[in-house]
Amino acid sequence: MQYARYSGVLASRPRRKFRREATRCIAPRAASKLRLGLGLGLGLGLAGLLGCNTGEASGPVAEAAASEATLEHLPYYDNAQFDPRWLDGDPAKLDGFHTIRDFELTNQDGETITAETFAGKIYVADFIFTSCPSLCPKMTEAMAELQATFAEDDDVLFLSHSVTPDIDTPEVLHEYAARNGVISGKWHLATGERALIYELGRNFYFVEEDLGRAKSDDDFLHTDNFVLIDRGGHLRGIYSSLSRAEMRRLAADITMLENEEGSA
Repeated sequence: MQYARYSGVLASRPRRKFRREATRCIAPRAASKLRLGLGLGLGLGLAGLLGCNTGEASGPVAEAAASEATLEHLPYYDNAQFDPRWLDGDPAKLDGFHTIRDFELTNQDGETITAETFAGKIYVADFIFTSCPSLCPKMTEAMAELQATFAEDDDVLFLSHSVTPDIDTPEVLHEYAARNGVISGKWHLATGERALIYELGRNFYFVEEDLGRAKSDDDFLHTDNFVLIDRGGHLRGIYSSLSRAEMRRLAADITMLENEEGSA
């Protein structure tokens, strides 16, 4: 049995967690968090309060711990609810599965970037704007830390889309890149057609939180979420950039993807 500890969904998307977990026992996930500081004993107690049978070593807590220790693949995602799909890289199951659509944008160096730029690469994407006074600087700092971690790893790239592309010209993005230590060719700051950028964010990366709320083209796209994309263009995780724990999990998941796809 596999319990998805992954991809920031539990920590950064609590509303989605409770919607998705309404018919399941949440003790394995709760216990996983509690083990970090409160100990397994308290986790077992919480599991009991939640109505799960933890009296046997083969119970859900034990199975979750074993799964966490042996899991070799990240789940795949194909909808805004981030319901995990455990496809284990099976080509037959991946045929026709959700991928990031093709696009044509311009980066901070005035270069055209497309989906082909990221083909065969693992990359982390987010959505920012350079004049943002609060959230975006924190997101950029978190992305810069990831860039430093994988600076020598040619298989890992980063992509930040501007949600105010009419203001964030390549020249503006170039200045922003210089201020934030962005490595050209490693981390692309992208501008382009606003409708395309918003379609990518809402319909392909699923970065927003407002499930069920219809959005028009005039609604501003603003979120702290990072998303993880694999070499095949599949969505493999979502993480709150404001959580250091989530950023550590993202770094670990990037490494897991490299190991999972090492022969790709």
